[in-house]
Amino acid sequence: MDRLKSRLKDKSQPLAKELKNFIRGNASVKIGEVTAGQVFGGMRGVKSLITETSQLDAMEGIRFRGYSIPQLKKYLPKADGCTEPLPEGIFYLMLTGELPSKDDVTWLSAEWAVRSGVPQHVFDTLDALPTSVHPMTQFSTAILAMQSESIFAREYRKGVSKLAYWEAMYEDTMNLIARLPRVAAYIYRRTFHNSEHIEPDFNLDWAGNFAHMLGIDSPDFKSLMRLYLTIHADHEGGNASAHATHLTGSTLSDAYYSLSSGINALAGPLHGLANQEVIRWVLKMRVELDKGRPSLEEIEAFIRQTLDEGKVIPGYGHAVLRRPDPRFTAQMEFAKQYFPDDELVNVIWDIFEVAPKVLGEKVKIKSPWPNVDAHSGATLMHYGLTEYDFYTVLFGVSRALGVLSSLCWDRALGLPIERPKSVTIDMLKDLVKANKEA
Repeated sequence: MDRLKSRLKDKSQPLAKELKNFIRGNASVKIGEVTAGQVFGGMRGVKSLITETSQLDAMEGIRFRGYSIPQLKKYLPKADGCTEPLPEGIFYLMLTGELPSKDDVTWLSAEWAVRSGVPQHVFDTLDALPTSVHPMTQFSTAILAMQSESIFAREYRKGVSKLAYWEAMYEDTMNLIARLPRVAAYIYRRTFHNSEHIEPDFNLDWAGNFAHMLGIDSPDFKSLMRLYLTIHADHEGGNASAHATHLTGSTLSDAYYSLSSGINALAGPLHGLANQEVIRWVLKMRVELDKGRPSLEEIEAFIRQTLDEGKVIPGYGHAVLRRPDPRFTAQMEFAKQYFPDDELVNVIWDIFEVAPKVLGEKVKIKSPWPNVDAHSGATLMHYGLTEYDFYTVLFGVSRALGVLSSLCWDRALGLPIERPKSVTIDMLKDLVKANKEA
């Protein structure tokens, strides 16, 4: 048993017993009420999931095992000569609840390198698809094609004890995360660079090697990938990609089936696909105004025009956050450090100066602030990664860290299949009527 798996066992098994006893003694205790609006409004705010890896606060933003993004940038180990945290570190933190040492992340980088071999049939499956197929479709397809390697599926078929489910899930998780950068880079190069593929460099860390395989060998871009893959890793359990992964996994589907579900959810325009919608909207504005950097007044007029057309401003608003997304701020700080004069990035900052005021006045939304998607596209474009249909794949590689570490905990804690109760509209009306009369 490797060092990280052993640490997960030490942390999860006592907690699984504690949780079982806690629920047995407190199953009937009410911790909230569900309103008719929540039933009909996507279950927003209903407390009904266990997710250990991160927690989202409306004012403070995301915390990973209690640590904010600024704290992660300070405390997580870094590659030599780089100021950004290594994503291996946030995976270790989410899986164990402990800050890793530099030796821990060095070991994990090496472990993922060993596990990173992708079966040839996965590449053959991708090559059978037209390059016109959206990169997220290719990504989900490749993940499913790798399901042939599932240790969980193999062990379950053998009749493994349910107490050992977590061990097989851990192995699938480690293998799958190790292979995702190679698969994602293969999709990028076949789709946008005539299948001129770049072999991995195992002397690099997980994110640095990903940047290398994409074909952008700038040291600064490697730093950006380390930051990007860290801050996009998780966003508590209720977001669509995390919930979809958890839901599929609750049926005892393996990590490959489960992650593919999560990636399919991430591909929705209201979730991860929003990052490409942001850059499309910004580029459209620059074309229509025939200006590289419109004035603040012109930006405001374009925002109002977009709203008058019944459309949203991509990258603005969030279901939970009531302040600017710390992930937006982290990317803005990176850009100010590395390329403060980039014209497109300055347009993003100008929109940030104007949009919250207009949105607050015009549509009275609860959160007129930018989310993570509002900045990521412009940051990537600075380094020449201009193919914005690929951006959500990058998001997916990162999000796998959080949803798969959560999936390991789901099996370690013995969480059951998810099966909420649904009601018909007539039932909902009757319940509301009865409650009012009471």
